[in-house]
Parts: sequence; C-alpha cells; structure tokens
Amino acid sequence: MTVVRVGCGWDIHPLVAGRKLILGGLEIPHHKGLQGHSDSDALVHAICDALLGAMGEGDLGRHYPSSDQRFKNISSLKLLEDVVGKLRAKGYRLGNVDSTIIAQAPRLSPHLATMQKNIAEVLQVDPDLVNVKVKSGEGLDAVGREEAVAAQAVCLIERA
Repeated sequence: MTVVRVGCGWDIHPLVAGRKLILGGLEIPHHKGLQGHSDSDALVHAICDALLGAMGEGDLGRHYPSSDQRFKNISSLKLLEDVVGKLRAKGYRLGNVDSTIIAQAPRLSPHLATMQKNIAEVLQVDPDLVNVKVKSGEGLDAVGREEAVAAQAVCLIERA
C-alpha cells in the first residue's frame, strides 16, 4: 500500500534596506532584501515547512531555531537540502511542489524558471515537479505596501 501525504507551508519576511533579496535561491536585484536570521528566502522556507508538515515533523523553527547561531545567514537552500535528507531517511519521495510568492515588487516573473531549477536541483527531482508562480499584493496589507514578501507552498510526498 502506498502512503500519500500532503503538506502546506507559509512564510513572510519584512523588506528592509541593507539586505540582499534572495528568493528561490536566487539573488534578485532590488533596493531592499528580506529581514531574518538566515538568508530569509521566504519561498524556500514555505517549501521546507510544507515538506516538514507532510512528514509530521513540525516546522523550520523546530529544526533550525533562530536562537542557533549555526543558522545565522545560512542559505535556505542548505536548509532545504537537510529537509530532503529527513524526507529520504523516513522513506518518502517527493510527488510534487506547488508554490506561490506574494510580492508587490520587484517584478519576479523573469526569475521564476531559475528559481524552479534551483529548487528542483536541491530536491533532486525533475523541474516539472516544482511549480513556482507569483502574485502581487494588489496594493493591500504589508505585501501590497511593499513592506514584506510572503510565500506559500503545498507538496505531496509518498512512501511505498
């Protein structure tokens, strides 16, 4: 019997001056970046949380707390790599990931294919199993006022 599990993840970080904007493991040219303990890649964080949730393993904060200096400024792709190790150790394989970045600015659509490729490489899957899309904040809330970037992700994992 095949065990199929679904996980969802969500993350948000404020945009601040003096930080690089990293999304999907890619540095995006912008005058602000995401504030946080790691590189603050909200997209990769949402994907990590979706995978951890599908495995019943809590969230990023449980495994990589901001109080631990080992994770200060770490690439979120490194965190995703570790989550993939946990996934494999539990005998699961990825079915697919669907994700959405919610950002008013900058324009992200030209970068989506590279983000998809970066994430698929770390997940060790074909890029067509990873979907990355973007929506604007429509001028609403902190995202719409260009004060933050959010991301959400859903994944399917399976174990035979």
